Amino acid sequence: MNGATLMMKKRLLFLMVAFSLFILGLLFRVGWIQMVRGEELQEMAFQQQNSNREITPKRGTIYDRNGNKLAVSSSAERIAVNPQDLPKDKKEREFIAENLALILEMDKEDVLEKMNKNNRYQEIKRHVSKEVGNKVRQFRSENNIKGIYIDEDSKRVYPHNNLASHILGFVGYDNQGLDGIERVMDKYLKGVPGKILSEVDARGRQTPFYEEKRIEPQDGLDVVLTIDKDIQYIATRELERAIDDNKVLKGGIVIVMDPRNGDILAMVSKPDYNPNNPRACPPGEDPETWDGTTSEDIEKLQETVWRNRGLVDTYEPGSTFKAITVAAGLEEGIISLDDITNDSPIEVQGHTIRCWRTPPHGEQTLREAVYNSCNPSFVKIGEKLGISTFYEYVRSFGFYDKTGVPLPYEGESNIHKNPTLINMATTTFGQRFTITPVHLVNAYCAIANGGNLMRPRLVKELRDSEGNIVEKFEPEVIRQVISKETSSAMRELLEGVVSEGTGRNAYVRGYRVAGKTGTSETLEEGVYIASFAAFAPADNPVISVLVALNHPTGHSYYGGQIAAPVAGRIIEDTLDYLNIERRYTEKDEQMMAEEVFVPDIRDKTLNEAKLILREYGLDYRIEGDNSSGDIVVKEQTPKPGAVISKQSTVIVYTYKPETKKMVKVPDLTNKTVEEATRTLRDMGLNIKINGIGSAISQSVEPGEEVQEGEIIAVDFIILDTH
Repeated sequence: MNGATLMMKKRLLFLMVAFSLFILGLLFRVGWIQMVRGEELQEMAFQQQNSNREITPKRGTIYDRNGNKLAVSSSAERIAVNPQDLPKDKKEREFIAENLALILEMDKEDVLEKMNKNNRYQEIKRHVSKEVGNKVRQFRSENNIKGIYIDEDSKRVYPHNNLASHILGFVGYDNQGLDGIERVMDKYLKGVPGKILSEVDARGRQTPFYEEKRIEPQDGLDVVLTIDKDIQYIATRELERAIDDNKVLKGGIVIVMDPRNGDILAMVSKPDYNPNNPRACPPGEDPETWDGTTSEDIEKLQETVWRNRGLVDTYEPGSTFKAITVAAGLEEGIISLDDITNDSPIEVQGHTIRCWRTPPHGEQTLREAVYNSCNPSFVKIGEKLGISTFYEYVRSFGFYDKTGVPLPYEGESNIHKNPTLINMATTTFGQRFTITPVHLVNAYCAIANGGNLMRPRLVKELRDSEGNIVEKFEPEVIRQVISKETSSAMRELLEGVVSEGTGRNAYVRGYRVAGKTGTSETLEEGVYIASFAAFAPADNPVISVLVALNHPTGHSYYGGQIAAPVAGRIIEDTLDYLNIERRYTEKDEQMMAEEVFVPDIRDKTLNEAKLILREYGLDYRIEGDNSSGDIVVKEQTPKPGAVISKQSTVIVYTYKPETKKMVKVPDLTNKTVEEATRTLRDMGLNIKINGIGSAISQSVEPGEEVQEGEIIAVDFIILDTH
């Protein structure tokens, strides 16, 4: 009996210990759940009981420096379904899929596949219009279908299409920035998504009578750029014209900067794309086979239309780099512009370097050597400087470092790390090394502004939706590379290149233009880059311009002949736009008085007509089909034989116009020669100038209508203001 009692006590003790351990384990488990995993499990329970649908915030607007909208977000809608709430019957599902596909312009099988996902929220299509969303609402209501959502969405829109596409970039399907400013400033632009909360049962179906809750999205910040929309347009227009006129096969670039603060006012790269449809078929590809989403297609887009050649590509700057060599020599005090030099062939480490002209120019001042762009003279400057000092200036002007432009994929210069004498010799005149275009135009800004190398600025500030400035990005001086005295001497010297030397085709009446031509051969034999770097007005520069044309195949490939005129037109129109006052020299007045007979270009091809008009110093505008240079000219205004001022515009028709556009003649009284010329030009009319000074009479009375392109003779006299 005692044994049995003892056994029972032992069993009871074991049960008590086991029960105690169980209770302790249970308490530990409850504590672990409550204290350690409480928040996690609460969230899981919430997620099981609730379905969250995202509300896309509006991306911030991208503005130019004057408040013009370059990228905006417009209201759109998103179509989605809850597969758990949709009818289970196969025929009913196919009926829904068929109608949604019809409304959304999608493939039925694609819609059905998404509807059959084992999700509580499955997106069908984004960025649909309000009209399309209403059609889905109507279909849902008429057929009493649960589980179809029409939610708020946002779509990115670029109102100016291709304009500044390489600067702006584009967004992906989910509104994430993928290139350009959209990518670099994505964290500021994208905003914070909102939510629509709805309660669901254990099977993921929305519970009846539950009122949805909203958490409002936070819209992104606005970005204000330094770009000027109108200057960007001027640069784009002139580059497109240059590419067409000179049969440029590998694109071109134009960069316009403000040398005073480093602001990028325009950056154009051709070919380009429309960011509203960035994956569209690029030139040269077959639209029938083009998809736009494969890895091969994306690579093709990146190498062609998406490529910002002004920032990504590197090239030999050619003679435009000679300005850097001369600036270094002047700053070190080892040369004077009046020094006598000789451009006879020079030997460097077994290599002979010659002037481009045969025979060479011979003895001349260094100033004249710059005007004439004689390579041996620049080699001699390099030899006087020495390798170490010369490359110190190359480094100081920023060519060894990235410029820091806030855009993706900036290229790196390829400059000698351990240079020899022959390396230095070829570098002095811009060959056998490569830099990016933005490197060069930024260096010219330093030459123009008194010697300060600026950090190129593309973003001015960030603003909230109320217009309040959240953050400003101030101009930044990297370092002073040359003195104000050297800068002044270089401005005067480079102005002479335009007025007296190889840059004559960039000459603009009333504006003092300074610049340097460049022609460089690429690694491909026979493929050249024609370029021109400039700033204006030379005595007080407000813009710096670089034009580069890659592989021109027209009448010339020299920078002075085909790039300089482009820069001249950009400078003239930009300074006019900025209201920079013209100051005329005697040379300007003489040029304005020059007249020519209008040549007969009828029955000529467009290419022939363009060449003839250029030889006569006349501009042109083409009306009709200009898709090919072989198209024949049918008509012209003014008529052949008419007397017209140089730089006037001849309207070239590739069709026989039944009626010509009529223009109302403006009142030119008291206007200067240039004001009258510009006024008439803007209206599509030409001018015959008689005298100088202010306009006192005109051949056609103000208000009368004449055919577009007609000549208005205007008499000018110098008025006595005393």
